[in-house]
Amino acid sequence: QVQLVESGGGLVQAGGSLRLSCAASGRTFSYWNMGWFRQAPGKEREFVARIGGTGVSTDYADPVKGRFTISRDNAKNTAYLQMNSLKPEDTAVYYCAADLGSHGSRWSHDYDFWGQGTQVSVSS
Repeated sequence: QVQLVESGGGLVQAGGSLRLSCAASGRTFSYWNMGWFRQAPGKEREFVARIGGTGVSTDYADPVKGRFTISRDNAKNTAYLQMNSLKPEDTAVYYCAADLGSHGSRWSHDYDFWGQGTQVSVSS
């Protein structure tokens, strides 16, 4: 069983930065694609970013491109989401997810395990 635990959320002013972490259990972490998704109140969950197992392949949703950076440390079984130049519209619960089938996808149904989520709130 894979467990994912997010941390690093909080309240920040517009223009500020946060770094989210996602600690994973499991011995084959380096084989998984890892994704970040977010869900704002009253909205559907949406894709934010994805990273391949080696960390070379990344993909970003247009609203965060150039502001957010996804990375991973396979030695620590941890994925990260560095969020800079935050905007009020980035306010949401952020979830990390593990894709054990290496689909390399933006679709949430391709991800097998999910964390509990961490709240990010950006004030104007």
